[in-house]
Amino acid sequence: MAIEANMFSPGPAPHTVCSADGQILTVPAGWILLPPGDSALTRRAKAAGEHWVVAEKKGRKVFSRGVWTLATTIATIRLELEAERSTEGFARKKAADERRREKSQAEYVEDFHAAVVQFLAFAPVYEDLADRMSQAVTTHATPVGSGTVARTRRIPVAERAEAAVIAWMRHQTTAYDSLSIPRKAGKRREVRRILALRSRDLLGKYRRGDPVDVQCPLKTAIEARTACVDRLTESTEIGTDFPEVFDA
Repeated sequence: MAIEANMFSPGPAPHTVCSADGQILTVPAGWILLPPGDSALTRRAKAAGEHWVVAEKKGRKVFSRGVWTLATTIATIRLELEAERSTEGFARKKAADERRREKSQAEYVEDFHAAVVQFLAFAPVYEDLADRMSQAVTTHATPVGSGTVARTRRIPVAERAEAAVIAWMRHQTTAYDSLSIPRKAGKRREVRRILALRSRDLLGKYRRGDPVDVQCPLKTAIEARTACVDRLTESTEIGTDFPEVFDA
């Protein structure tokens, strides 16, 4: 999120904000908070006149909390947008944009899946396992809005695929999710680094074609996912409810 000159953090009380230098300011009379979600409305509201952007930093990420500006300005722009969006031309444009996004997403999923397969590089004897694992990682990592490393544009797709595989293995083949990690700076990063090394060692066995134990955590995770997907597919085909969905 871009940093703006008139950006504030949420204040300690309703209708207050905190400036970069720590000052607590009261929102001007007649202003309301426009929540994030409608990018067109937000853009026009910010371009219409004085406004305060509210954002909150959590860790290394900055999250938008909305824009304070005149209530009358927001009401006017909202009516203008409603009129524009009710036209047939807007509906056609929206449909075309949706088709373009779907095409772009499908192409990205295909490219990402290929990058995952290339990173895994399993020996021929484990080709089937590599195919199922690559599908699992891709299905988990590529949905729009998932917030995974696969959705970032800051690094090449090959690096995204590598990071996504290691992240998937961290959650599916290690005890990471149940670990009690001390709240100490750098400790969680250290644990992830150690688990990543173990994951890479495990991947090495499959790349070399080494024999693996029947209880191998990677093989177990893939087989569990396959069984769950098969049950879900079967229940869908016969028209029954299947409440449990495997979270990769």
